Amino acid sequence: MSMPFYVAPEQFMKDKADFARKNIARGRPLVATVYSDGIVICAENPSKSLHKVSEIYDRIAFAGVGRYNEFDSLRRAGVQHADVKGYQFSREDVDARALANLYAQYMGNVFTHEVKPLEVEILVAEVGATEGQDQMYHILYDGSVMDEERFSVLGGEAEAIAGRIKDSFQEGWDLSAAVRAAAAALSGPDRSPVAADLEVAVLARTNGRRAFRRLNDEEVGAALGSVSSGEPAG
Repeated sequence: MSMPFYVAPEQFMKDKADFARKNIARGRPLVATVYSDGIVICAENPSKSLHKVSEIYDRIAFAGVGRYNEFDSLRRAGVQHADVKGYQFSREDVDARALANLYAQYMGNVFTHEVKPLEVEILVAEVGATEGQDQMYHILYDGSVMDEERFSVLGGEAEAIAGRIKDSFQEGWDLSAAVRAAAAALSGPDRSPVAADLEVAVLARTNGRRAFRRLNDEEVGAALGSVSSGEPAG
């Protein structure tokens, strides 16, 4: 009878973490930042049908990087949970903190007990009634939760992108300034951001109960100002 192959628990967990980080880093990153009227989320995503940023509930948005089918399954589960909770109790009882904790528990269980971890990082964001009440929760592949305040970066080259958005961040900046800074942080010093390659959405206090709204290419191009919107010259 052959002996089973033994791997130390520490090495097994390290291998799973390295596997998840490596595959997440291959994906296109995204940046979320607060601005004067709420939260803006900007992601590198040229696809117009496979969204990385979506609405979960009235004032709550979801964003993910990594393996699309995995974070989209998490998004759908979040929508279902929020709908049921809002129906059973009240719409005000659905909040980003509770959703983030549920996601963290599930992702942590998968990382601990399954052979293959989830190859995703996700963001749950909620716009508050006032500027200081906005919430952003960054959940890692192993279930770790980071409570972000001014901005959050997910995906590959996160450290470099976070450094760029930190250098340009301004308290109370408007939507156009926030979009320009987020796009520039994603593109880096060697590329110019193009509206057609970006997916941008906002959670805005002025949008009413349904705070989530996507920006189209024209709006993103206008926010980028002199930067090309990806439209061919006439």
